Formats: sequence, C-alpha cells, structure tokens
Amino acid sequence: MAEIKVVYWSGTGNTQAMAEAVAKGIQAAGGKASLLGFSELSAADLAKDDRFALGCPAMGAEVLEEGEVEPFMTELDGLIGGKKVALFGSYGWGSGEWMTSWCDRVSSDGATVVNGEGVIANNAPDDDALSDCEALGQALVKA
Repeated sequence: MAEIKVVYWSGTGNTQAMAEAVAKGIQAAGGKASLLGFSELSAADLAKDDRFALGCPAMGAEVLEEGEVEPFMTELDGLIGGKKVALFGSYGWGSGEWMTSWCDRVSSDGATVVNGEGVIANNAPDDDALSDCEALGQALVKA
C-alpha cells in the first residue's frame, strides 16, 4: 500500500495531536503514514493519491482556516472524485458545524468521507477523541 498522507493545519497543537493519532491508526492497520502541513504540498499532488486525511480546526464563525486550508481546498475541489478522505479537527466554540459543512463539501466533490462525518474534539482532544482519530486512521486504510 502506498503511503497515506495526513495533511493538517494546527494553531494551538490540538489538531496536530489529532493528526498524530490518525497516523498512529494508519500504522496500526498496517499502513504507512506521512504527516504534512498544507503548505508542504500542492492540491494537485495530493489529488494523485486514492486516499488521504485532512485536519483543520474551526476558525472564526466555524469555517476552515483561511490562510492555507481554504485556498488549498478551493484548488482540491473538483479533483477528488472517487477518493477516500478522512476529516478531523478541533473547535473551541459552536457545535462543530464547520465539520458538517466540510464533509458535505468533500462529498459534493465526489469523494467518500471515511466514517461519514469526520472526527471533532472540543478544544484539546481527550482520550476518547484520540481513540476516535486512531479508529479513523484504521478505517482509512481499510476503505
């Protein structure tokens, strides 16, 4: 199996911890994981992979981070039909609506969202959220 990229943006370290747990799950399922920031690759390069994970915290009024992640997603839109995509991230307020919107966006692009809803954590991920991230990584390998 090809290396599975776990691409994320983290301002406080919460989403980074989640990314590391997703990578751990990928490895536990026999896959190989690569942790990358959004600025470390292009959307076109990522779209060559058949499966990958994306992580971003909620920002502002429950939107994706606007400096790196939103521009990346705008480029990725339309390139991910048929892909398997795992989504995760943290939030500090609201109800997690940004994740629902992100899942809908990825699905509208023709990709399959692994687990159907992404994994979210309120602020720092607790043990349950980290376990859910590991399970997400395992599901991505098996998808």
